[in-house]
Amino acid sequence: MSRQSGINAALNRQNKPGDRGDTTMKKMRKTMLILLFLVFFGTFVAAGYASAAGETGRDGRFIAYDDETVLDTRTNLMWAAKDNGNDINWTKAKSYCEKYEGGGYTDWRMPTQNELADLYESAKDAGGYHLATTLITLTACCAWTSNNCLSMIPQYDIAGSYAFTFSFTSGQSLCSHQSIDRATRALPVRFAK
Repeated sequence: MSRQSGINAALNRQNKPGDRGDTTMKKMRKTMLILLFLVFFGTFVAAGYASAAGETGRDGRFIAYDDETVLDTRTNLMWAAKDNGNDINWTKAKSYCEKYEGGGYTDWRMPTQNELADLYESAKDAGGYHLATTLITLTACCAWTSNNCLSMIPQYDIAGSYAFTFSFTSGQSLCSHQSIDRATRALPVRFAK
């Protein structure tokens, strides 16, 4: 056998389907696909997306999930299904909202006045409070907002010590000292993305 024909025979052996080299390439492709999937999935989870939760109920524009969250489909806001359950001052309420991890999400925050006002509906009664849905539970009349009272207090130097609460009995925002911790609650919210 000539040298050239020996080289050709070796090349032909490497390119035959079902050959060992072909099997190795298939395994490498499969391993690469698995690694790409894991990297993509890991990035997806690390970006703040929780696993899909099961729907447990609907009330108009609101959808409740089994991970203790409620989605407002009109505003695309996701709410905690219940408030913190105890009297709380503004600083602790803000911290509670920011550390909340309901549904596996880590981007919770304290709501604004307008966001809470969007949950108010005078014609509805949810446990004595006028909430637009019965899927969110409040244990007191008022929830803290992220808004301070700078526009209402002429003494600018003390204005930073006051923040608004939103009353679900009257539908009004009330300017309160941040140390107040009677009948005030924390109700976390986040953008649903």
